[in-house]
Amino acid sequence: MTATLATDTDVHAPSATRDGLPTPRRYWSVTAIWLAMSMTVLDGSIANVALPTIARDLNASAASSIWIVNAYQLAITVTLLPLAALGDRLGYRRVYMAGLIVFVLGSLACALSHSLPQLTAARVFQGLGAGAIMSINSALVRFTYPQRSLGRGIGLNAVVISISAAVGPTVAAAVLAKASWPWLFGINVPIGVLAIVIAGRALPRTVGTERKFDWVSAVLNGLTFGFLITGAESMAREGLASGLSKLAVGLAAGALLTYRELRLEAPLVPFDLLRIPIFGLSILTSIVSFSAQMMAYVGLPFYFQGVMGRSAVETGLLMTPWPIGVGIAAPIAGRLADRYRAGRWADLA
Repeated sequence: MTATLATDTDVHAPSATRDGLPTPRRYWSVTAIWLAMSMTVLDGSIANVALPTIARDLNASAASSIWIVNAYQLAITVTLLPLAALGDRLGYRRVYMAGLIVFVLGSLACALSHSLPQLTAARVFQGLGAGAIMSINSALVRFTYPQRSLGRGIGLNAVVISISAAVGPTVAAAVLAKASWPWLFGINVPIGVLAIVIAGRALPRTVGTERKFDWVSAVLNGLTFGFLITGAESMAREGLASGLSKLAVGLAAGALLTYRELRLEAPLVPFDLLRIPIFGLSILTSIVSFSAQMMAYVGLPFYFQGVMGRSAVETGLLMTPWPIGVGIAAPIAGRLADRYRAGRWADLA
């Protein structure tokens, strides 16, 4: 690998920062990106399929075991924007590498957990690493591919994500058929170490900005998303009163965050971009689609195994076709985006 990868002396060259990386280094860079993304996506889908099994093994109720998934997703959601801003300040590669290391350590902690509180705490730590990976992933793709191939690169990235989501249920089913659930998380350790080694040599280096990190906005962001998500969960599990109080805190924090961000020149939340109709509509569509998918992914395993009486292997196979469809459409959309403007339909409105 040393013979083919660029050294630290040439990663600051204009070709490495303005119009992608040269080959073969580009291939090593996308390999590191794909390995990291596949692990973060796999850990979401395999945990969903394994929830009934983990709940039985840890003597936890179905309602409380949902936090094995919620803790991971909540940590990612709360940290996405702050870690993206931190990547702008420190450089994308640094934050990405730190996220990889945290994710691998979190995976090891999950594999060694013996109770629901331990596993939930480990999933939060793992989610922090996944948040760093997901928040910086697109930026690294931009600096890895040349501008003319950016759409194709994003499409291939989506293929890797969809394939990981597709094989996740099957992988979980196969592992559970032969071994205990801790192996679902332990398998990330050797793969993660390999990704760290490749990423350390191949990922593009970008120069950070001098802008100070906005800790106040980061805290308000965490309070907003944290209380809104836990409030919705409490409302469904504990009743209206418990959920409304948390939702009120989340809405109040969100109002303060909005007021603060609108007055800043470089806000944590890009409200200036959200004012662009096509961008705002795209973000809203993405949020709604992802939310619907995640709700289905959490609920369907319990339905398949608890109501329909399917095995873990059958559940994995039944969960597979959905992401396969995404994997088929993603590269086609990426190639079309390279040839045609993505928001072209807006001209007809």
